[in-house]
Amino acid sequence: MLLRRLKFLVVVAVVLGLGAGMVYVFAPGLLLKADAARQAMSAHLEKKSVVAGDTTWSYYEGGEGPTIVLLHGFAVNKEVWLEMAKGLTDHFHVVIPDLPGWGDSSRIDGGDYGIDAQADRLEPFAAAIGAQRFLLVGHSMGGAIAGVYAQKHPERVASLVLMSSLGLTFKENDFAREVKAGGDPFLYHDRAGLEALLARLFIKPPQLPGRVEDALIARNEKDHAFIERTFNELKQPAQAFSLDPVIGKLPMPVLGVWCHDDKIIDVSALDTLRAGLTSSPSIGATVMNGCNHMPMLEKPVETARILTGFALAH
Repeated sequence: MLLRRLKFLVVVAVVLGLGAGMVYVFAPGLLLKADAARQAMSAHLEKKSVVAGDTTWSYYEGGEGPTIVLLHGFAVNKEVWLEMAKGLTDHFHVVIPDLPGWGDSSRIDGGDYGIDAQADRLEPFAAAIGAQRFLLVGHSMGGAIAGVYAQKHPERVASLVLMSSLGLTFKENDFAREVKAGGDPFLYHDRAGLEALLARLFIKPPQLPGRVEDALIARNEKDHAFIERTFNELKQPAQAFSLDPVIGKLPMPVLGVWCHDDKIIDVSALDTLRAGLTSSPSIGATVMNGCNHMPMLEKPVETARILTGFALAH
């Protein structure tokens, strides 16, 4: 009897191993979804959806306490926050949406997905999920959206965190010069292109299995037209510096969080932020070491700690 059970367990292990191997080879996109589900479960977050305005929003929600809403950046999705969110859901009610047009949220062909339009879409979403007053955190493109939304709806935003945020004047760097010359590093067609982008976003780029890289490439290629059109819109001065005329009107506490070695949006943007926050009752600035443009991924524990301290203080 024992021998039969051992044989059965061996067969099950072999079948599972073969199944995982088949998924890796033929359907690597499923591995991305499975890993996202694992991270969400670890962070005590549940995946949900709601129709608000012109968008069917996909979002994660979990935890109890004061509400924190996290907005992702350009050409990524809500999953970038999952590792960091593990440090928040024990003390906060955390909401992490895919911004309209990105991830699993819906997209209107030919629709406007610039900063102001996205900020306008955020209000019906906040109303739909019952978010009354919350800490709003925006990274990169999401930071510009968060800042514009906060200026339009100060009754909703109790405090604001701008993390490596688009929308502020900064010292021109290699990335800005490449964009001015017509480049778009967020478009790639092969592993070399993906790895080049990761090298620009991270101090230590993640080492991804080859077929996982292929799944990310396929996802990017599927969205090429949308990425290109939106990027061309965002690099226009009115979009790229959309927070410069807004920050002086923000009446809530504001924290700027940057990595010292950000190669996308230079840390000098913090100087613009601090100088421009003339109406804010509390101005904070944190510069992190050992990370580039993605602090929530390179320094998830430290980033969660910074957000927790700011949230508890305000």
